[in-house]
Amino acid sequence: MSPRRCCVRLSPPEKITTRHRERRAYIYIRQSDPKQVRHNLGSQYNQYGLMQRAVELGWLPEQVHVIDDDQGHSSLERERQGFQELVSAVSLGTVGIVFAYEASRLARTNADWYRLLDLAVLMGTLIGDADGIYDPGEYNDRLLLGLRGMLSEAELHLLKLRLKEGRMRRIERGEYRHQVPTGLVRLPDGQVSKDPDRQVQRTLELVFARFAQLGSCQKVLRSLRDDGILVPRRQTGGPEAGELRWKPPSEAVIYEVMHNPAYAGAFVYGRHGPHPERQPGTDRRRNVPPEEWTIIHQGVSPAYITWETFMANQVRLRDNASQYTLRTRGAVREGTALLVGLVVCGRCGRQMHVEYKRAHRYVCSAMQHEYAAPGCLHLDGPSIDAVVVEAFFQALQPAELALLDEALAALHADHERLAQHYADRIKRAEYDARLAQRQYDGVDPDNRLVAGELERRWEVALRAVQEAREAQEHFRATPPTPRLDPILRAQLNDLGRQLPALWTSGRLSPAQQKELLRSLIRRVVLTRPQPDRVEANVVWISGAMTPLIVHPPVWRLADLTDHDRLVARVQELSAEGYHDQDIAHHLSAEGFRSPRSEQVLPSLVTRIRKAHGQLTVTAQFRRQEKIDGQWTIYGLARALQVDRNWLYVRIQDGRLPATRHPVIGHYLIPDDPDILEQLKAERPPRRPM
Repeated sequence: MSPRRCCVRLSPPEKITTRHRERRAYIYIRQSDPKQVRHNLGSQYNQYGLMQRAVELGWLPEQVHVIDDDQGHSSLERERQGFQELVSAVSLGTVGIVFAYEASRLARTNADWYRLLDLAVLMGTLIGDADGIYDPGEYNDRLLLGLRGMLSEAELHLLKLRLKEGRMRRIERGEYRHQVPTGLVRLPDGQVSKDPDRQVQRTLELVFARFAQLGSCQKVLRSLRDDGILVPRRQTGGPEAGELRWKPPSEAVIYEVMHNPAYAGAFVYGRHGPHPERQPGTDRRRNVPPEEWTIIHQGVSPAYITWETFMANQVRLRDNASQYTLRTRGAVREGTALLVGLVVCGRCGRQMHVEYKRAHRYVCSAMQHEYAAPGCLHLDGPSIDAVVVEAFFQALQPAELALLDEALAALHADHERLAQHYADRIKRAEYDARLAQRQYDGVDPDNRLVAGELERRWEVALRAVQEAREAQEHFRATPPTPRLDPILRAQLNDLGRQLPALWTSGRLSPAQQKELLRSLIRRVVLTRPQPDRVEANVVWISGAMTPLIVHPPVWRLADLTDHDRLVARVQELSAEGYHDQDIAHHLSAEGFRSPRSEQVLPSLVTRIRKAHGQLTVTAQFRRQEKIDGQWTIYGLARALQVDRNWLYVRIQDGRLPATRHPVIGHYLIPDDPDILEQLKAERPPRRPM
């Protein structure tokens, strides 16, 4: 008979021991946002009720410590002071048990949750919630706590997904209530309207008008600064939230106004996204191009500009950025280089920049900066500008465009807006002064503390009135832009024919010339196959391409492509007896050029002839006694030992027969013995030494 086995069931050990009760009990209380703190009072009551449970489990009331510093803070925030205090206390071994209403109150990320559990295992700390007491050192309890932590994190993830999907559905339907910028206000019924303050509206209209006129945020900023214009800003946070403040214009404000689609009456979602080059763990963002915006709802609010104008402004802003990797043209400035922002290197494809020295030059140094390689191109600017401008004139069809009329109309409209702005500024300052006066008049005179402050505010308001009036007087003293005179208006009726003359008249600034070129030209691709030859391919807005040849100035004669032919031709013409001036004229007519001039200069001919040891006919004549068997003045004067002027006098009197050389025109005298004897008889006696 086999022995019977006896199974003894052991009772589970008591988790809370005397060692735990000797330490403190921590109660961790948290609610995610201030709204829950104000309205979810039941959750607060249940969490604070854990204090009584700790006392019932054997802890003295003075041993119970409550941490509620994280009330109103989300668990997603990186710095939670209360949770950090709890972790520090557990790591020091002073905590016997940690109470929380549920595990999600302690942490909603597994990293924080398991860090707390690991410390609790090392220090022998218990975890308690509304369901029971857990010992992280026991396998079953730790497994259960780990599952609860994962479920809590999954719950948070699902909540975020549902909230995000709900928000996206409202965005798609156009029902999402986003924060509106300065100049727009949201009414109690949810509708959006323009700010009822007319000065705010007019100032924003002035900003958009200035950008349409100047084409650059920096130019708009400087113009507003020079005119002393303040821009409105509606405070969005802090103790002054919702109040209107007038501040000096800044770069950030101008860019924010120009980039915000709300001013075009539209709501856009997806304007910002993660940067493709962001580092892991960072939140680097980028501005998404308009063609990649997720949702666009037009006409949801009153507009300061049309949607077409807004999109054109975005294109202009991107084009103004000086980034050669994006091939943007940059903003138009006052430099003399007309093709800045348009020229592209034909070797590496990078955008070229400008160097201003004696004359501007177009330079590509991208390969030098990136790879320490030699630079691609270093080209003369004026010669390229001249050829491209001539092609622009030829491509410009006769147009009935009153460009200058529109520009002057825009200037006059801007002048009127400024006048209205200063008038609004005075009205506002006078209203503030009257309000400060009424507040001062209504206070009890015996209350000197309040009366003194109100009096100071009244004085400040009166000074603001005076400053506004002075600014208006200064503005009125500035003469407005004159109207277009009838003569110039008649010239502009045929712009295509009159533009070359207008271009060289000095009436157009470099910035205006650049704007005209950019109206038709998209790119100018430059290459230099030979030292004295540049190929410029003009890419027009239509996509058509025009190849041009430019002959820039070079420094050396040997850099000329037809250098050998030029030298041979100079020697040939010089041997035929032509003067250097005539040789230069003949060579220019044949298409030759100097290194730094489109024409062959006489000095170049002289330099070439001397370099090859070839004398002119004149020099040969002056050094020879006879030419073609006849005496020269030089040779006959030496033979007779007389002054050459003595011979010239006899030739002019007709006493000495002479003929002129057919090329150089100098006198030739026949070699006749009778003539020679007669001259010897007539020559004056030599003076004794």
